Amino acid sequence: MADEAMADDSLWQHKTWWCQPWSILLSGVAVVAGSWLLMGRWWISAPLAAAVLLWWWLFLVLVPAAYRAEAAGSAERPGTAGPPDAAASP
Repeated sequence: MADEAMADDSLWQHKTWWCQPWSILLSGVAVVAGSWLLMGRWWISAPLAAAVLLWWWLFLVLVPAAYRAEAAGSAERPGTAGPPDAAASP
């Protein structure tokens, strides 16, 4: 049941078109290919490629994993969506 709710509530449903996986991938490929085609220097394209790979890892791997973990944690603990109750504090 929780898997169905998580499938219905995807991180990508909340993002605009320029933050979708296809646009992130396409932008990264365009940056690296453009730098190589315009300048033809590996020492410029290689750091750009490394930065793009880091960008992809952050936005295509880490952020969705954190979103799924947060969604799974919220589903397991019903009633914990708001701030902690001040009356319950010691």
